[in-house]
Order: sequence, then structure tokens, then C-alpha cells
Amino acid sequence: QVHITESGGGLVQPGGSLTLSCKLSGDMVHGYAMGWFRRAPGSQQESVAEIRVGGQATYGNFVKGRFAVFRDNAEATIRLQMNFLQSEDTAVYSCYGRRGQEYFWGQGTQVTVSS
Repeated sequence: QVHITESGGGLVQPGGSLTLSCKLSGDMVHGYAMGWFRRAPGSQQESVAEIRVGGQATYGNFVKGRFAVFRDNAEATIRLQMNFLQSEDTAVYSCYGRRGQEYFWGQGTQVTVSS
């Protein structure tokens, strides 16, 4: 059984920053890749970032250097630092743990960028 706990969403002004956190708990989770997807209203889900146990990180094309993902393997926790947020970044951000092609999902946290 894998459990995912997310935190850190909220309202931020354009150009501001926000940090999302995600923790995996359960058996064998320390070897899972972890990351975030997002879904904006009326849009398809898109990958934001993923980080593997070894620290290799990949990002969605729209990130363009604005976001950074960090991982604490001992705690099975990741943190997504988002900078220079724009209205287009408004979405529900969902954390996941991935073992091969098997995904375990969090409930999602709302990020709203608005003045």
C-alpha cells in the first residue's frame, strides 16, 4: 500500500514563487521515481517534473528553467520549487510515485496564479 501526502498549493501573484512538497509512505517506496503532473482547466494533463532515486530530473518543456525539483531519498520526499509563476501555471498539481509503469497518485493540490 502506497500513500502520498501533498502540501504547498495556494494562491500566488504573477511572478511569484511557490513550493510544493510530496511524501511517499509504504513498503519499498524509497526506490520509486517521483514527480508531478498538472492539469489546467480545459487542458490535458502534462508532466511537470520527475526525479529518480539517483537524482536525475526531467522537466516539461513549458518549465523553461523556472522550476526545480529536489529529492530526499531517506524520507521519500520531493519538493518542487516553482519560480516566476504565470497565470498559465494555474492548475491542479498531482504528485506521484512511479515503479516502472505503475503509478501511485496523490489527490492533487490547487495552484492559482492571479493578481
